[in-house]
Amino acid sequence: MKDIRGYNALVTGGTSGMGWEYCQQLAAKGCNILMVSVQKELLASLPGTLTEKYCVQSWGLYMDLSLASAADELWNYCKMRQLEIDILVNNAGIFFFHEIDTATQEKALTMLRLHVFTPTRLTMLFGEAMKTRRRGYIVNMSSMTAQLPTPGITIYAATKAYLKSYSKSMYYEMAPYGVGVTTVQPAAVATPLYSMKPRLMKLGKAVGLIRTPQWLVKRTLRGMLCNRQVIKPGIINYILPLLIKLMPNCLEQKIWNKLRN
Repeated sequence: MKDIRGYNALVTGGTSGMGWEYCQQLAAKGCNILMVSVQKELLASLPGTLTEKYCVQSWGLYMDLSLASAADELWNYCKMRQLEIDILVNNAGIFFFHEIDTATQEKALTMLRLHVFTPTRLTMLFGEAMKTRRRGYIVNMSSMTAQLPTPGITIYAATKAYLKSYSKSMYYEMAPYGVGVTTVQPAAVATPLYSMKPRLMKLGKAVGLIRTPQWLVKRTLRGMLCNRQVIKPGIINYILPLLIKLMPNCLEQKIWNKLRN
């Protein structure tokens, strides 16, 4: 495993769920952490927690990454502070389960900006600087749903499919410059993103359908440091997409009709 002590890591959505786990595990490896989030209260305390526990530098930045200007503003923030980013983790995201209608169209547009535009632009900006330095890592959080165009998660699955395709292509473009691009396609993860009832969350973890952030991030960072192109942890990542592909369209329609009513 490569020694990344002293590297500067930027983690979007870094104050909760997998983002916070990325911050902790990278700090444990000796990385300085810039966490970006819209959770102001947590940004006031969590960077100090990392510094005290792991003896690294850490900073918190409040920013709405769904805004069209966010990526360039984040790049300028780092540039003004002469903060060179060696590890970029595009983790920030949102989720909702509902058909696209007048009530969810704005959420859908926010999701498109947050899952597609911002990580693409951040990869361009910070990736170009990494190419110049001939080192760096980029982690883009896709999802198992990238393989599952399914009603109810229409925009979510489509944006994750975009990240899967974009990141896999960027892997080859960045490799000659010594920059790794890793795509992560997890199944369900035990985070607040899904707003799942505690009883169902506990059951899912017990049978292995839902994994913990600790488990996923540990495997992701190991794969990142080994320059793996894609990480699809868990057997469910291989079984469920196959089962859904084999499902007749009429059955999928019947299931959706029941769920939406």
